[in-house]
Order: sequence, then structure tokens, then C-alpha cells
Amino acid sequence: MGLIDFVKRAGKRLGIGGDDGEKAPPVDALREEIESHGLDTKDLEIAVKDDEVELRGQQMADELREKIIIAVGNIAGVARVNDRIEATKQDANSTFHTVEKGETLWGISKKHYNNGALYTEIFEANRPMLSDPDKIYPGQVLRIPRR
Repeated sequence: MGLIDFVKRAGKRLGIGGDDGEKAPPVDALREEIESHGLDTKDLEIAVKDDEVELRGQQMADELREKIIIAVGNIAGVARVNDRIEATKQDANSTFHTVEKGETLWGISKKHYNNGALYTEIFEANRPMLSDPDKIYPGQVLRIPRR
């Protein structure tokens, strides 16, 4: 998939390296964060250089791959994720949407699906990283599944 941009100063702070969000956290902290969402990392290689994280793996389901990218990218200090994971399918199932100030899942759903009531599909596509449909923040990147 290549490089995916994220908002470097937005996202969860892992409390490592002074918690300043200047650099991406170390590999162990990123792996722990991914696993805290119940996502499997056994075949995942992670490399960090400054504010960029490279992910490598083989034959990973698209949904898992996309959730790992989102989990890593929505951490403070991560500006880019270099996706080098070999997916089981070559066509992406989802697009990514960066939340802007004032947006809601209803509005994002209306924008992408022409129907705000389908916001639950976006919410479910971003679980377990999202725990409540009302708790999104500017700069956060969400998976928008194709319909």
C-alpha cells in the first residue's frame, strides 16, 4: 500500500521519551499498543525511524492489516506508516479518513455513504480502537469500509 500520512501530534500518547510526540515510540511500545487492541502481531515486523513506522508481514487479512495501520498511525509521534504488509487481496477494502474539527461519525458517514445513519458501519470498522462513536478527535484517522 505504501506510505500513509497521519497527524503527528494527534493521537494517543504512550508516555515514552518524555511524552512530547516528537518521535515515534520504540518498537516494543508500538507492538504492545497493537496487542492491547487484541490484534495479532506474531507475523508482523515493525521498524521505527524518527516519526515513520514501517510495517512488514506476509499473507495478512486486509481488515487486520488496516486496523494495525490505524492503531499505529493514531499514536502521537507517528507522522507516516510505511505499509509493506502483503495482504491476502491486492485491492484495498477501505479508504482512510482524517477527522477534522467539528466532524462526527454521522457526518463522515453522510460524506462517504450519502447516509449518516450508516455511521455504525464506520464505528464497527474501527473497533476496538474506538470504544464510543462520540469519542473521535481531530487528526484521528479512521477506516471507511467500502459498501
